[in-house]
Amino acid sequence: MKYLILVPDGMADRPHPDLGNRTPMEAARKPWMDRLAADSLCGTVSNVPEGMVPESDTANLSILSYDPKIYSKGRSPLEAMSLGLSMSERDTALRCNFVTLSGTAADPYEDRVILDHSSGDITTEEAGELVAALNEALPRTVSGARRTLYTGVSYRHCLLWEDADEHYAFMRPHDILGKVIGPYLPREDNGGGAFLDFMREGAAVLDNHPVNQSRRARGLNPANSPWLWSPGKKPALPRFSDKWGLTPAVISAVDLIKGIGVCAGCDVISVEGATGNYETNYAGKAAAAMKAFLDHDLVYVHVEAPDECGHQGRADLKTSSVEKIDGEILGPVYTWLKERGEPFRILVLPDHPTPIELRTHSMEPVPFFIYDSEKKEEGVPVYTEASCRAKPLYIPDGSGLLSHFIV
Repeated sequence: MKYLILVPDGMADRPHPDLGNRTPMEAARKPWMDRLAADSLCGTVSNVPEGMVPESDTANLSILSYDPKIYSKGRSPLEAMSLGLSMSERDTALRCNFVTLSGTAADPYEDRVILDHSSGDITTEEAGELVAALNEALPRTVSGARRTLYTGVSYRHCLLWEDADEHYAFMRPHDILGKVIGPYLPREDNGGGAFLDFMREGAAVLDNHPVNQSRRARGLNPANSPWLWSPGKKPALPRFSDKWGLTPAVISAVDLIKGIGVCAGCDVISVEGATGNYETNYAGKAAAAMKAFLDHDLVYVHVEAPDECGHQGRADLKTSSVEKIDGEILGPVYTWLKERGEPFRILVLPDHPTPIELRTHSMEPVPFFIYDSEKKEEGVPVYTEASCRAKPLYIPDGSGLLSHFIV
């Protein structure tokens, strides 16, 4: 038996006026998802436990059967693992976004507005220059504790900081788009002074860096401030193969998902041209999945595009990304598995909703279907949030979903 898990990140949504009061899943032309869902076990699942933040680390841990209440240490340590960083017991990992703020370094930092949490999807090459500039300009030791910023992918980077507060309550940058940042910054009166200094001083370094001068000249958003969030200590997960007796592979462009794969003992496969945004190599992920199935039992394909389009408030691109996932990934991989003649199962679901109207994640249960090549179920006529909500199957704990999928 072969198992495909396809996760269109943030695909679930709410009806939106730009789509005729439909969701992107309802508006998208997705014949493969609809065809398979018609013969599948369908329902809804809550991947994020009550009281936890609806982030991709908690949700994807759940999908892979790791209870976030036990195993979630924040997304940053997982991203550190994906970058091959060695974390000591003293190290705290922090996600460092490169964001776009209004104004310049001449303006009071607290009065600036966050315009873009991803700096226009800055390239990794450009971001690497900015990371180097920050490491050179800012103190590498603070109160005797070392800190180093490491380049990740696009706007997502990792700061390792000895003895930093692993529980500090940072604001997620994608939750405050369009707002003045002052009320949401780390505060000196609750232990966040050093974090605030890093962000404010980093903005001064980045403001007139040649990379940002070039981006402005090309009409692109500058990456003119670092933004710290999601701290955590070194993670540890039981090996997926020990839990399920399967050989797993993970395919994603996102360091967080790769880090989960590394910590779970999965083979992590990178795809050339996979970017983590709308302009990604969909077909390349399909090809990588088919190749991985030659020597793996389970392949986990994660696609960030719908989530990024939701954060950008782009109903049109989010709908299109669903269509591309359907036509360029699910269709070809299903056809390939069918032609091989070996039994297989396919699980399709978003990890969490990313409603366009909110431009951030929400807590609603997400729709899923489980297709079995050897067993026809009474599914749904179209794969949407509403059709799956109408089915009686609801799984309140997402970490139990795989028990319905793996036989």
